[in-house]
Amino acid sequence: MSYAIIRTGGKQYRVREGDQLAVERLDVPEGSEVEFDVLLVSDGEDVTVGDPTVEGASVAARIDEHTRDKKVLVFKYKNKTRRRVLRGHRQQRTRITITGISAGA
Repeated sequence: MSYAIIRTGGKQYRVREGDQLAVERLDVPEGSEVEFDVLLVSDGEDVTVGDPTVEGASVAARIDEHTRDKKVLVFKYKNKTRRRVLRGHRQQRTRITITGISAGA
């Protein structure tokens, strides 16, 4: 039961091999492989914590697709002035599949 904690897009994710997750958009074409910074890695018995990253450890992932999240509506209102602003935002995401975790040396 090995797992790792990776950092991408200013967030941290706990991942295992075969996991699929949506992360902040990566500027990499679909179908290509990427590697992430490993903050912590565990092989089921030993846990290695990085300072800030674990030397020699890597997590490989495949880019499946680039998508967008659901729309978030932002409504601003100022009383007594009839000022009303409605804006929408859709965050761009990248769906990845974890293909391998290497604990290094």
